[in-house]
Amino acid sequence: MSRIGAAVAAAPLALSLMVSAASAEKIRIALAETPSDELAAFFVALDRAKAKGLDYEWTAFSDEELAIQAILSGQMDIGFGTPYAAMQRSKAPLRIVFQLSKLKFFPVTSQKYEKLEDLDGEPIMLHSRGGGTDSIANVIEEKVGIKFGQRSYVPGSSNRIVALMAGQTDATIVDLSNKNKLMKQAGDKFNVLPMFEVDASDEALFANLDWIKSHEEEVDIFVGALVSVWQDMSKDPTIISKETDPNGPIGQLPPEILGNLDQFYTDAVEGGLYDPNGGGRKAAQADMEWYTAAGQLDGDPAELNIEDFWYLAPLDKAAQ
Repeated sequence: MSRIGAAVAAAPLALSLMVSAASAEKIRIALAETPSDELAAFFVALDRAKAKGLDYEWTAFSDEELAIQAILSGQMDIGFGTPYAAMQRSKAPLRIVFQLSKLKFFPVTSQKYEKLEDLDGEPIMLHSRGGGTDSIANVIEEKVGIKFGQRSYVPGSSNRIVALMAGQTDATIVDLSNKNKLMKQAGDKFNVLPMFEVDASDEALFANLDWIKSHEEEVDIFVGALVSVWQDMSKDPTIISKETDPNGPIGQLPPEILGNLDQFYTDAVEGGLYDPNGGGRKAAQADMEWYTAAGQLDGDPAELNIEDFWYLAPLDKAAQ
């Protein structure tokens, strides 16, 4: 468990509720996984937002689905995820305000498989039910004409790499950084399967529209801080390690992870993982096409209204 100022991390939902009840005025942020190198840029943005007066606390849920449910129930205010199915089917007016990362993921397997077609009927390990890797698996099935076997879920690309190397799975989908680490450490034992290009959102920041409009100032500070970090990072990826608080949750990670932050973000920026402008209309349209193909949105993507899924005012203000 890590603390950063007024921020609190807790895995169980019950503890999250106790923390939230004790400080209801703070923005309550629902993370979809525990702090890792993948979240370092986000925590730098939180520090910048805090310097501008944002008061917040965060809770790390075990997967994206729990984070989404916490927003739907009103237990948390703003969360990580791409909850398109929930947006379309629930009565709550959920809206995305910022694209945190794109779907730059890679199928990696043991040497039993050489191409995506070889995975027909085979089990696969993914991040979370209904999340980005789940949608990638759905689109692979549609585009390649296969059907995966049993799907198991282990949050965190690094954890799925560990499972792969331990022989607990023969196939998974991981991010750019962990794919590179795997191939550097054991490239002779595993395969990266050829994959089509994907530009849709993997992680995004979303909240209930009613809550957003009643907390306009806080949301503007938050989104403005994110844009500033994402733009600075696109010019100099080492800004993340330079601004990481040594006493914060990222600063408490193992030295081997902290020592690799510069390489992690250099690879990620070069690989196109982050949109320096937070996605906006371009990302929203790409999401309509991707998540329709993934089976998480119903209808013709050309006829879907992006404003039913995104609230663009905070990004528009940040661009001014």
